[in-house]
Amino acid sequence: MSALRLVTSAARRAPRTFALGRRGYAEAADKISLSLVLPHQAIFTSADVVQVNLAAATGDMGILANHAPTIEPLRPGVVEVIEGGNTSKKWFVSGGFATVHPNNKLTINAVEAAPLDAFSPEAVRANLQEALKVAAGNGSEEDKVEARIEADVYEALQHALSK
Repeated sequence: MSALRLVTSAARRAPRTFALGRRGYAEAADKISLSLVLPHQAIFTSADVVQVNLAAATGDMGILANHAPTIEPLRPGVVEVIEGGNTSKKWFVSGGFATVHPNNKLTINAVEAAPLDAFSPEAVRANLQEALKVAAGNGSEEDKVEARIEADVYEALQHALSK
């Protein structure tokens, strides 16, 4: 008898001692436990929230209760935390990782984060122009690369502020 048939027949005869969990849609009352941490500060520590929207490297995504476990790199963008009752807080993050754990837990490790309303559109515009000028200038290759990264972050911030 082949090994596959042997395992299959043994599995059919074995009593089921565990129930398979099924994934489904989150209920309105379901919450996710959020921890949003920076190297120097914890913004949220196991806070129960309804939904978290974030800018993953693979695209924007929303995290609800019962989300499949995953690890996502973050690109510069907005992390929106919806706490319930249509109240939300928006943070701009420069990058990091989001880890969705089993049992409705989400950990976001960000390099830098600040409330979105703490930014001035005029200052962002001016800093973006300066970064683009340095990136296109005659400086060293290292300066140009750093300026290009800075410009990418300012462009993402400018886009977030325009929404």
